[in-house]
Amino acid sequence: MKTIANLIASLIVATWIIAIAILSLKNVAPISLKFFTFTSIQLPFFLVIAFSVGAGIVLMALIQPLWSFSGSKRNTDDDFNEDDFSFNDIRK
Repeated sequence: MKTIANLIASLIVATWIIAIAILSLKNVAPISLKFFTFTSIQLPFFLVIAFSVGAGIVLMALIQPLWSFSGSKRNTDDDFNEDDFSFNDIRK
């Protein structure tokens, strides 16, 4: 099961890399980002996308360990109860 998860994760990363490569070929015009009154320097569009994806990956890698501290109980196969999924109680 872990190999399937690794395969899916690597396919997602490969898809992002291909998308960034395609965007870099199509959009080489410089853009500047505006946030309220702040304006960034002019960068090519593909660099803005690449930095955004990289920042998102790093932030998610930092945030994921914090979710384990939240105290949420994970559902395991030991918690499976067939009575929870029984349709015998349905009245006609």
